[in-house]
Amino acid sequence: MPDQRRGVLYGVAAYVLWGLFPLYWPLLKPSGAIEILAHRMAWSLVAVVAILAVRRHWSWFRQLTRRQLGLLGLAAMLITVNWGTYIYGVNSGHVVESALGYFINPLVSVLFGVILLKERLRTLQWVAVGFGTLAVLVLTIDYGRLPWIALTLAMSFGIYGLVKKKANVGAAESLTVETLVLLAPALAYLVYLEQSGGSTFGDHGPWHALLLAGGGVVTAVPLLFFTASAIRVPLTTIGLLQYIAPILQFLVGVLIVKETMPPSRWAGFAIVWLALAVFTYDSLRSARARRAAELQPA
Repeated sequence: MPDQRRGVLYGVAAYVLWGLFPLYWPLLKPSGAIEILAHRMAWSLVAVVAILAVRRHWSWFRQLTRRQLGLLGLAAMLITVNWGTYIYGVNSGHVVESALGYFINPLVSVLFGVILLKERLRTLQWVAVGFGTLAVLVLTIDYGRLPWIALTLAMSFGIYGLVKKKANVGAAESLTVETLVLLAPALAYLVYLEQSGGSTFGDHGPWHALLLAGGGVVTAVPLLFFTASAIRVPLTTIGLLQYIAPILQFLVGVLIVKETMPPSRWAGFAIVWLALAVFTYDSLRSARARRAAELQPA
């Protein structure tokens, strides 16, 4: 199988698994969102350390600079906000709003590029951002409040992506450092729950305990698929594949969880999808133009 086709399959696998996350976290009830988050932090470290042990890949740790460690510490805090908000959103019946966060994430990332990296947007990118802003306004009116779950997910993951880009550390390696940073508070909270009688780990049968521990595996596996994909396929392909996850999450919310979707909410999502269509068209057109320019004789 050609390497690029294998990369596309890895990418599809990663985003399909991420898209099915809304089906996993409700299985962990009656555990609360913070307890699930703490277990996810702890068991994710176990999973990535096991993966690195199989690969016998440890030399990278000695090569980390203080700057990289600082950036990964910041990334750990950001992903904590992202994971915690997502688990809360899914387990509190806001699967569709959680999906919205990952629909608008590319637009938020573009805005961060303008604000933080001083990048210049093309005309169609501004059009896409304008539609995205309009969609948030429509959905704010529909919900009767800001869609704070979606905005928190989009912003935390957008900044997380920028920080990870600056750190320039591999996926499994960076997740190892991030979960090491998170391990102490996670374990402290789990010990507190155990001592206070609020822990659900082990109190609801071995299947429930196994599912809590499995949070580490379901975190690490799609990340490894994504890494395998990212090194084999162009960024434009990754950009298209990334919509698989929120589409699946949206379908889970509408078709399986049966969340209410009044006409005003459909209108808001339609505007989001229009924004993404414009954004994707512009990205593909720009990529084609760059390839054509590269093929021009010097």
